[in-house]
Amino acid sequence: MLAFIDVFVDAPFIDEVVQTMSKIPNAEAVYRVSGGRADIVSLVSASDMNELRDIMNNQILKIRGVKGRVSSIALASHKTKSLLTR
Repeated sequence: MLAFIDVFVDAPFIDEVVQTMSKIPNAEAVYRVSGGRADIVSLVSASDMNELRDIMNNQILKIRGVKGRVSSIALASHKTKSLLTR
């Protein structure tokens, strides 16, 4: 399963949170974003809901500076194309 996770961060910790999230093995992509409410959007893979819940609650939410998160589970993939390298 794949989930998009919007992460809300205290501004002084944004770089630290991006670096830490990038080290999570199940984080397939980590993007720093602007223009929306979230500061970071991450694509996370998990084998089931229990693993996803563990990643969100015991890894992401425990990173210093993370204020909260919202997740959206991908139901189907219709097209995937990598446009960004960094």
